[in-house]
Amino acid sequence: MAKISVDQLRERVRGAVVTPQDAAYDEARKVYNAMIDRKPAVVVRCAGAADVMATVDFARENGLDLAVRGGSHSVPGFGTCDDGVVADLTGMRGVRVDPGDRTARAEGGATWGDFNAATHVFGLATTGGIISTTGVGGLTLGGGIGYLCRGQGLSCDNLVSADVVTADGRLVVASEDENEDLYWALRGGGGNFGAVTSLEFRLAPVQDVYGGPMLFELADAGAVLRGYRELIADAPRQLGGFPAFQIAPPLPFIPEDRHGEPFILIVACWAGPIGEGERAVQQFREFAPVVAEHVGPMPYPALNSAFDALVPPGLQHYWKANFVTELSDAAIEAHLVHGPQVPVVNSTVHIYPINGACHDVPQDATAFAYRDASFATVIAGMWPDPADNEANTAWVRGYYEATAPHSEEGGYVNFMAGDDQDRVRANYKGNYDRLVEVKRAYDPDNLFHLNQNIKP
Repeated sequence: MAKISVDQLRERVRGAVVTPQDAAYDEARKVYNAMIDRKPAVVVRCAGAADVMATVDFARENGLDLAVRGGSHSVPGFGTCDDGVVADLTGMRGVRVDPGDRTARAEGGATWGDFNAATHVFGLATTGGIISTTGVGGLTLGGGIGYLCRGQGLSCDNLVSADVVTADGRLVVASEDENEDLYWALRGGGGNFGAVTSLEFRLAPVQDVYGGPMLFELADAGAVLRGYRELIADAPRQLGGFPAFQIAPPLPFIPEDRHGEPFILIVACWAGPIGEGERAVQQFREFAPVVAEHVGPMPYPALNSAFDALVPPGLQHYWKANFVTELSDAAIEAHLVHGPQVPVVNSTVHIYPINGACHDVPQDATAFAYRDASFATVIAGMWPDPADNEANTAWVRGYYEATAPHSEEGGYVNFMAGDDQDRVRANYKGNYDRLVEVKRAYDPDNLFHLNQNIKP
């Protein structure tokens, strides 16, 4: 087939086609992680699925790398590339809710903030992430860990169907009834199988939650982590939240003389009846004296966006992660050494619970394989000054090396770094070979390889 020219591409799409000659180019090539500075040949600001189809055809026929940018939060910078093509879905942010069926369909560039704004007015929600600027598509394709997952399962467990542009430029539906193998692979397999232009979710009744952050002294971090480990093992499924190491930002509820100091936090989320929230969250306060807290009833979207200001676009990012079956005493000791060294207010370490409803799904029912893990740890190095890159990257790596022996071999693909390609098989355990089969069926030439790549 003859190559498609940029001029022909412009004729085929409704969205803007941006090249290095255009004034909008530097803005169009920017991504969330400022450590990533790449120069694609073409950025297509897709206006709909037809534009995505044309962009995939253009990349394939010209033999160019193809990056798919959804919410644009990829820490390794998978939403861009050098000298290739970017299918930029960030303008495709519509969300349509069917309150009668308790479902919602989000376009491929929608964020969880977009999604929550649409569903909250109906008193409905599904498991999203921890930051509302995260993309719905990217989070879900990697699994989807968030505040509600102990009660509702992962985001991918609530995925009803997806519209996908495959490597041959076709738009297909993946669901229990159509392209079932692709539907299985999308639920945890990442962006390996196509460009997802919309996702349909099951919703559950969640409007207001009871929760927020509680800060404890570092001297009590061991007691907090051990207490959390015991409590969350069999807590009611409406109880979510996670422990974290964090430098105190200058917020009014934190004593002014403690701003800038590191603490261990519990970020609580009770998604059951609001009247039971105080009693449920009180259990966290019993671990140790609370230094400061901002806890109470609030709309679920308020909690889901509470940390957005700490992680604006344009920071430097380097992350590492592992799944954890048992948060052992030895693992806690490693956290107690490295967690208090969190370098700046933007950086953090979170230990997310993924038991409860996440364990109801068999390991081979979706691509997300770690159904026996109880926690997903992320060491999220985020900082504003590139001059700190070497020191802060070393903190992340040192922390990871100390906790890895007490963790599972694999980790959550959404938290993986660009240098984690050698861990892809481990991230999927026994599901990896089946994922390779699906990859061969839908993308035999590995057009969609800018991801934690499953090679065909």
